[in-house]
Amino acid sequence: MRNFVGTTAGEIGARNLNKPGTVLDVEFVRAQFPATGPLAFFENAGGTFVPQTVIDKVRAYMTETQVQPGGEFAPSVKAAKRMRESHRLMAEMLNAAPEEVMVGISTSMNVYLLAQAIRHWFTPGDEIVITNLDHEANNGAWRRLSEFGVEIREWRVNPDTADLHLEDLDELLNDRTRLVCVSQCSNITGSINDVAEIARRVHDADALICVDAVAYAPHRKLDVKALDVDFYLISLYKLYGPHVSILYGKRELLLKAKRQHHFFIRDDDIPLKLNPGGPNHEFTASLSGIIDYFDAIHAHHFSGSNAALHERMCECFNLIAAHEEKLAKPLVDFLDSKPGVRIVGRATADRDARVPTFSFVVNNRNSNDFPKHLAGYDIGVRAGHFYAKRLIDALELEKNNGVVRASMVHYNTSEEVERLIRHLDEVI
Repeated sequence: MRNFVGTTAGEIGARNLNKPGTVLDVEFVRAQFPATGPLAFFENAGGTFVPQTVIDKVRAYMTETQVQPGGEFAPSVKAAKRMRESHRLMAEMLNAAPEEVMVGISTSMNVYLLAQAIRHWFTPGDEIVITNLDHEANNGAWRRLSEFGVEIREWRVNPDTADLHLEDLDELLNDRTRLVCVSQCSNITGSINDVAEIARRVHDADALICVDAVAYAPHRKLDVKALDVDFYLISLYKLYGPHVSILYGKRELLLKAKRQHHFFIRDDDIPLKLNPGGPNHEFTASLSGIIDYFDAIHAHHFSGSNAALHERMCECFNLIAAHEEKLAKPLVDFLDSKPGVRIVGRATADRDARVPTFSFVVNNRNSNDFPKHLAGYDIGVRAGHFYAKRLIDALELEKNNGVVRASMVHYNTSEEVERLIRHLDEVI
């Protein structure tokens, strides 16, 4: 049997929930999001709704502290304090140190800046392994280093399963490999890759690993130390926050990276030295609202707990994973039962194998037709390549104009999934 890059239950978290019989209170969850309403929203992989806690933090910053932070006068002091606190909480959420975490404008930009910052580490003939599975964010910037003599090697998906296989990576790794770039979860297939095992193999080859966790982060716990990754990327607007993103890097590596900021920023001033112009003030200050939201979920389900932040987040994501698995099963069963429909990726709802991001094509049909039909029933999905065009091309799905994608998160309901299935059944 081929060894696909699946994850283990141990990596995601125990299947058993923290309290027997505890299930996610979806009505409570939905009450935290002003945007939830008649629209059955299944384009969460493109960006999630934002809870009131985050909205309130943006408003508070802009109405109370819309000044340059770090001065001696009261609003400026308060602004800096809010930004520092949010930055610290984001690091703690990842199980990282604050100086290992940079808040930037997007994952694509963060990867570009990282590639420029470590470009001097490579010499002509060195090799970087990238995949044809990933979103272009963790692809294009690395491929551009070929202009400086770096050899690009491609870890390709199996065209039948749309999975990466570990033995294919083993064949690519050699004494010239310097970096491997891979996603923890595909934004098309929803399949979860075993990043801890990939990182082990990459490090055994004396190389580094850069992981795009954007499609994974809204669904499962985050722990960069347990994974032992060198660089790690998440987009917070896909994790119930504003449109900013995080780059994590091991401190010793970020210290060696070249400054991308002004010449007078110190080389040891990390992460600022990697962030031209510095972070967005009001959005950075609002990130504590993400933690406030998860804390509200935790307090509602686990009253009286005195767990630390990272443990609280893990407990919340155990609830979320169970709920998402329940949501996903009817859609998987429906799509798998329809002649002429191909689920792109693993045809399962198993929380250990995938997140509830489902892409599919219908034989001889234009994928763009389906979102148009569903929009008439207040159902939001989209079609296309979703910036993973190399995967769409590798699977020869451009003839369908890409895939139809329906992506769920924990504020979706079983009733919304039933509605999606009912109106899909009218046109498949």
